[in-house]
Amino acid sequence: MALSDTLIHPTVIGAMLAPALLMAATGSLLISANARLARVVDRLRLLALGEGAPERAALPPGHEKQIAEHRQRAALVLRACWMLYVALGCFIGTSLALAGSVLAEARIGIAATVLAILGMGSLLGAAIAMGREVSMAVRSLDAELDAVLVKR
Repeated sequence: MALSDTLIHPTVIGAMLAPALLMAATGSLLISANARLARVVDRLRLLALGEGAPERAALPPGHEKQIAEHRQRAALVLRACWMLYVALGCFIGTSLALAGSVLAEARIGIAATVLAILGMGSLLGAAIAMGREVSMAVRSLDAELDAVLVKR
């Protein structure tokens, strides 16, 4: 059964709306993840190089552990960013596959479904990675505060 020309455009746009909303949400998460990554990198630079010092011969006690933790945090955020980019690509592919399926009256809807599932899986993976990174950030802050309080 062919769609009439008057119905095809709204049908295509309607089919593409859900992936577009997922693309917008993924973009927002990417902005947040990139901001977190920038903060972790800045903190790493401060720990490794110190304030205003181009290089340090030796790190104060405990800094090696902090640097290792921040490197792990940076790796988690980077992994989340990659998964978010994969999700974004999958949602773009979903939208295009849905449009192609409606316009060509073909049965390529399975491609859209597979891409949507892959995109959601990537979003889940990114959320888990970001959750782990946030937990590490809080633990790191607690350890730093404990060290400061012990010195007082």
